[in-house]
Amino acid sequence: MFLVFAVLVGLIPVVPAVIYLFQNGKTSPSQAVSRMVTGFNAFNFIVGLMAGGLALVWLASPSSAFAAGAAQEGVVDQYATLAAALSTGLACIGAGIAVGGSGAAAVGATAEKPESFGRALIFVGLSEGIAIYGLIISFLVLP
Repeated sequence: MFLVFAVLVGLIPVVPAVIYLFQNGKTSPSQAVSRMVTGFNAFNFIVGLMAGGLALVWLASPSSAFAAGAAQEGVVDQYATLAAALSTGLACIGAGIAVGGSGAAAVGATAEKPESFGRALIFVGLSEGIAIYGLIISFLVLP
C-alpha cells in the first residue's frame, strides 16, 4: 500500500510536465525538455523530503504525538495520528491557498471601492473556515 502511494505521489508532476512539453516543444524542443527535467527533479526532491519527514515522524516516534495520558495507556494507533495530521495539514494548506486568492482580491476590491470591505472580509473569513473544519475533524479522529 505504501509503495502504491509513493508511486502515485511520484507521478503527480508528470501531468503538468507533459502538458508543458506539448505546448512549448513545437518552438524549441531541446529547451522545453531541459526545463521540464529541471522542474521535474526539483518537485520530486521537495515531495521526497516531505515524505521522508512524514515517515520519520510517523514511524519513528508515534507515541510522542500523544499527550502523556494517552501514551501511558499503551494504546497507540499510528493510523489515527496520521489521519489527524493529514486532515489538519491538508486543510491548512487549502485554507492558505484560498485566503491567498480571496485576500488579494479583497484588497483590490477595497482599494477600488472602500464600501465593499465588509463583503470582502466575509469571503476571506469563509476561506479561513476550511482550516477550522480540518482541525475539528482531527479532534474527532483522535481517541
